[in-house]
Amino acid sequence: RYVSFPVQTVFKSSKIIPVMIMGKVLKGTSYPLSQYAEAFLITLGVAIFSVASKSSDSNTTTEIIGLLFMCMYVCFDCFTSQWQDKIYVKYGRANVDPYQMMLGVNSSAIIMTTAGLVLNGDIPKIIEFFKVNPSVFQYNVITAITSASGQLFIYTTIKEFGPIVFTVIMTTRQMISICISSILFGHSMTWKAAVGATLVFGVLFYQIRKKYMASKRRTAQA
Repeated sequence: RYVSFPVQTVFKSSKIIPVMIMGKVLKGTSYPLSQYAEAFLITLGVAIFSVASKSSDSNTTTEIIGLLFMCMYVCFDCFTSQWQDKIYVKYGRANVDPYQMMLGVNSSAIIMTTAGLVLNGDIPKIIEFFKVNPSVFQYNVITAITSASGQLFIYTTIKEFGPIVFTVIMTTRQMISICISSILFGHSMTWKAAVGATLVFGVLFYQIRKKYMASKRRTAQA
């Protein structure tokens, strides 16, 4: 409503560098310049791929309030993963498991959501909706189960591999899905999208190779 599709895409694709900056602010983590460069290239590749793969049906223009909302979205999203990692570091990764993290996050979400429903007087509307559409309950249960399962993977990833790896996964997952769909079902892909995908996969493979070579050197020294 308040931002155009390209602006949404750029913001959603550019969370890796803000996560790194948030890690510096919250935990004092230092990242080498090469890692910032890799994050920038991944961001650029995902943005190119997303813009080239999708088209917006609306003529929405970008407003200041929309940019403010998108900035808040990126800041809060970056804060969440880094704060969770800070809890793991502070109290020991062995002492905090994903279930405890999920309990704390979801309990807070329930309190905030319930307070909003009470203040807005929406609870009677929800009860009436369930009475008129009783079958919707089973879909809510299925959604709750799949959402909880997804959260376990999220918290486990942050705990074991850190917020940067998690953010890279979340940033590139949609692009990877579109690429797999194109291969399996023969969907067409523009040359611009191919360039973006090549850039992202090139950086990811470079990171994997760099970590492999570092591990190989440590093994040889030992």
